[in-house]
Amino acid sequence: MGGLLLASLADGVLIGIVYGLAAMGLTLIFGVMNVVNLAHGPIIALGMFGVYLLFMTFGINPLLGVLIVAPLALLGGAVIYLVAVHRVINAPHLSSLMSTYSVNMIIIGLGTVAFTTTFRNVDYSLGTFSLGPINVTGNRVVAAGIALLATALLYLFLHRTRTGKSIRAVANNRPAAELMGIPSTRMLALAFGIGTMLAAVAGGLLAMSLPFTILSGGTYEMKSFVIVVLGGLGNPLGALVGGIILGVIEGIAPVFMKASWTPVLEFGLFIVILLFLPNGLFGAKK
Repeated sequence: MGGLLLASLADGVLIGIVYGLAAMGLTLIFGVMNVVNLAHGPIIALGMFGVYLLFMTFGINPLLGVLIVAPLALLGGAVIYLVAVHRVINAPHLSSLMSTYSVNMIIIGLGTVAFTTTFRNVDYSLGTFSLGPINVTGNRVVAAGIALLATALLYLFLHRTRTGKSIRAVANNRPAAELMGIPSTRMLALAFGIGTMLAAVAGGLLAMSLPFTILSGGTYEMKSFVIVVLGGLGNPLGALVGGIILGVIEGIAPVFMKASWTPVLEFGLFIVILLFLPNGLFGAKK
């Protein structure tokens, strides 16, 4: 029992780190422009299919495939912002919600036509790592490592580079940033692109371990909402911690109860956090 619990805990932590990376994309966009991106789930699914198609069609290693998907998602996210979000950025929240929801439905519709809803998987294995009684798949270890690296790079970008500081300035006070000569539209498009890239990269990493369809992103989008509320809306590092907490719940719960109860626990936690800690464990941070 103890060995199974430790293995489930380790597995939950590893998958939770990747969940946290996915949620970072959602919380970054919200923190910078106060927009809830309802296209987040399909973007995760597109990241999955991007890695899958590169692997199956061209034989490209999935890890290299993630590196190819990342800049494409960055560019795609900037385009989505300029086409669908920029015009409603100052409108009531319902306008941006409907705009991103429209992108969500377009991606799902086109994706269903192109890929159907048949489950796919990336048939790629990095073996198994053993540490005493704990056995974890190499795919999840490497995916978690890449997610942590991406988190560190995001932090350094936002806090140590001129462009990152400009994004934070626009997030804190857009009119003042514009008066200082910062091109707010460019920074917002870049922030939306980075958030999209993080979601797509997380999708590519998840595709190495779990089967998926074009509709699978909806599940991870809901998990991302739980995570960002848990960690604090607008706090990317809080999203990482929230992802680990959610992953641990997802890993350990099936040891003590039926796996079907796991979503009940996750969304029960979501309600509890909203009731007692509406700002999350770490509060909002820009």
